[in-house]
Amino acid sequence: MRIARFSIDGNVAFGAVEGESPPGTTDGLVLDIIKGIPFADFELSGTKVPLSKVRLLPPVLPNKVVGIGRNYAEHAAELGNEVPDTPVAFFKPSTSVAGPGDAIVYPSFSQEVHYEAELAVVIGRMCREVPRERARDVILGYTCANDVTARDVQKRENQWARAKGFDTSCPLGPWVETDLDPSDLTIQCTVNGEQRQLGRTTEMVRSIEDLIVHISEAMTLLPGDVILTGTPAGVGPLNVGDEVAVTIEGIGTLTNRVIKRG
Repeated sequence: MRIARFSIDGNVAFGAVEGESPPGTTDGLVLDIIKGIPFADFELSGTKVPLSKVRLLPPVLPNKVVGIGRNYAEHAAELGNEVPDTPVAFFKPSTSVAGPGDAIVYPSFSQEVHYEAELAVVIGRMCREVPRERARDVILGYTCANDVTARDVQKRENQWARAKGFDTSCPLGPWVETDLDPSDLTIQCTVNGEQRQLGRTTEMVRSIEDLIVHISEAMTLLPGDVILTGTPAGVGPLNVGDEVAVTIEGIGTLTNRVIKRG
């Protein structure tokens, strides 16, 4: 099931996305509005609205976004880094989250902002110290993410908080796909229609299960929390006016445009 979060006539709701559409369009897609929230038992209302008539929002509002750095060996190498012995975790605050179609606002304190296409894991229930064999049980589904990074700031500051945590630096969407095997998916990033990244989730150094075990050893994960699983090689700069799109096989495409801070 594809679960979207959306607004219509000033109201916010979740809905199941139904139908098929040509690539790059929402033609033919409708939302069956969900009674309740997707983190508990819910029903479909049978009330349907065309996707073209609503505004898609970030599919979840996470309490926290936990990012994993250098989880693709070629990406680590392209930035002159070794693959770490243990996963490198960092946080992106809830205020960094943006939705499909939202603007990425170029931060005033950076001159080198990069795209990073990533598979995002959405947690479905509260959990801590999750054993590896139960890791898939705590997942609601998967969505596309762009771990937008102020690369120059990341290089000169010991902490990554500002480099990866600025407002709009975590676009998510367009929806959560709950019925998906994430072990071998294509991840692609384009800028202004030109392919910049192309990788597969098989290239991850550490699996999603291993990441959930590692993170949940230290902290409680809550429904709606998001884990970013790392980016393939090919990261590069974004400029004001660019349109950046992250496409993941079996999920869809997340598109955002870069604007200058007003």
